Amino acid sequence: QVQLVESGGGLVQPGGSLRLSCAASGSIFSINDMGWYRQAPGKERELVAGITALGRTNYADSVKGRFTISRDNAKNTVYLQMNSLKPEDTAKYYCYLHYTGMTYWGKGTLVSVSS
Repeated sequence: QVQLVESGGGLVQPGGSLRLSCAASGSIFSINDMGWYRQAPGKERELVAGITALGRTNYADSVKGRFTISRDNAKNTVYLQMNSLKPEDTAKYYCYLHYTGMTYWGKGTLVSVSS
């Protein structure tokens, strides 16, 4: 059984920064693709950033230049550094992991950007 636990969300003012973490645990025996989606109230879930097993990254256009995804394979952990946050970044952020043909999800962490 694979479990993902996110942390690092919270309330921040516009222009501020947050760092999200997602730790994977369970029966994981290889490095896998991981990343982050987000869902704002009344909107569909959207991809924010992903990182492959080999470290290749991709970002939503709306966060390019502001967010950085990284990973620590030894810890099975993925991070999302979010800078220059905007009110439109307010959403629940979900970590995902692709493993053995399945996609696993965390329960999400809430990010609120407001003055």
